Amino acid sequence: MPASNPGSSCQHGPLRSQIQPGVTVDIVQKHDQPTGRLTRGVVAQLLTRSPSHPHGIKVRLISGQVGRVQAVITPE
Repeated sequence: MPASNPGSSCQHGPLRSQIQPGVTVDIVQKHDQPTGRLTRGVVAQLLTRSPSHPHGIKVRLISGQVGRVQAVITPE
């Protein structure tokens, strides 16, 4: 069995540096964590201060919803 690498990335979702106000993202809200249901919206405020978080960077959307970013949506 290979040894666990503590430096390996077990993070889900993008880094804080990839998220800024005005960006469209998919978040999972606290009450949706068991099902993994995603909510799409535009970031109003970043709530996580660290560069990364194992469950995703926490943000507040313009709609007021709060959740952890699972994906940044890029315009096509």
